[in-house]
Amino acid sequence: MKETLLGLLSDLRAAREQGAAAIEQRQRARLAQLVAYARANSPYYRELYQGLPEYVDDPTQLPVTTKKGLMARFDDWVTDREVTLEQARAFVEDRNNLGELFLGKYLLALGSGTRGFRAIYLMMDEWSGSIYSALSAYQALDWFPNGELLRVLTRDGGKATMVATSCNFPGYSGASGLARKNPRVASKNRILSVQVPLAELVAQLNEFQPVVLEGYASTVAMLASEQEAGRLHIHPMLVTVESETLPASEYERIARVFNAKVGNIYVCSECPSLGYSCDYGWLHIHSDWVIFEPVDEHFQPTPPGEISHTVLLSNLYNRAQPFLRYDLGDSVIQRPDPCPCGNPLPAIQVLGRAGDELIFSTPTGEQVKVNLISISIEIDRVAGLDLFQLVQTSPTEMRVRLVPAASSDPDQVWQGVVTQIRKVLANYRLEHVTIVRAPEPPEQTSGGKYSVVLSRM
Repeated sequence: MKETLLGLLSDLRAAREQGAAAIEQRQRARLAQLVAYARANSPYYRELYQGLPEYVDDPTQLPVTTKKGLMARFDDWVTDREVTLEQARAFVEDRNNLGELFLGKYLLALGSGTRGFRAIYLMMDEWSGSIYSALSAYQALDWFPNGELLRVLTRDGGKATMVATSCNFPGYSGASGLARKNPRVASKNRILSVQVPLAELVAQLNEFQPVVLEGYASTVAMLASEQEAGRLHIHPMLVTVESETLPASEYERIARVFNAKVGNIYVCSECPSLGYSCDYGWLHIHSDWVIFEPVDEHFQPTPPGEISHTVLLSNLYNRAQPFLRYDLGDSVIQRPDPCPCGNPLPAIQVLGRAGDELIFSTPTGEQVKVNLISISIEIDRVAGLDLFQLVQTSPTEMRVRLVPAASSDPDQVWQGVVTQIRKVLANYRLEHVTIVRAPEPPEQTSGGKYSVVLSRM
């Protein structure tokens, strides 16, 4: 099922010009097609959907799915019978496969673990990759209307994508795959690691001089501070941030410091393009290709204007590994009235993806904050780990709860995790912090979720 970029862009434009009814019509038709495809090709969904009507175009008729439940049935969940969890795990944990296509057709990625439970994702094949490219192009056209995007594309310089590069994480896998798909574009762009010292990242950016700067929100905020301090000297036209939530004042500061357009991209491993920001600070969901249901703790709809407990996500452009009514875990609020920007797509704000922090004390009593993503990225370098949870019990002690993979050596996994945590703490001069191996497993919330960081102080 091959789609051209121009054809997909034309359909996106037509749906959004025609308004909410046209968007919903496409959404329902695509949901019905995906449910039928999942039933025909996934033993897991065939079993789960027994007793449902033959034709389903209403997501509320479907049961809720979870990361833990889907990963437990991985081989039956995926619709490609060639794919197995054993093969996928071996592929994604082999550093020689960084950026390579799994089975010659899938971008395979390891979830970053920022919610504690690691999963393996068949991110894109040729079809879903075409849709992702169209969604990305459309939001860029929305940010730079009336031919302004041409100025960005024709200016000397390229795009700097700042991601974790130590493993096949979604950002790295996606950037590498897109580079492979279009070598001419890739020759102008550069993938930079967020795991190098900040001074080294600054030097690389000063040398490269990107036109487009893209990365984790917290990393971009730190680079804005480096620009303010006079150590970074770049002049991007577009800065895109993702994966974390910043205060509105930070987005304004980043725009001011770089004198650039700032775009916020709503992404997750389960859906690499969920939505994008407008000039009024709202994220607009690509609801012609995504079903996004804010719900309470009982999975009942949360009215617009009220804070949701979680979100149920249906990604309508991933057929290899269908996510249908999937408990995403984000807490959001949906705008109750039309967004003043004029975009007909649903407008939301994410409240529950802010970077969690661990707060430690130095020997002199000074507080030091360590962002969760900096630790989780390093922990994810350890092979044979399924689940982890960090429990801070005092300003100088942290317990680590682990669930090693069935085939791994628990002691070897533990030593690997400790080594990676120590590496991060050393960067903050926190070598004195005690790391305790907890005998108990990670703790679930009443809703069955895992929080990566718990405080017992």
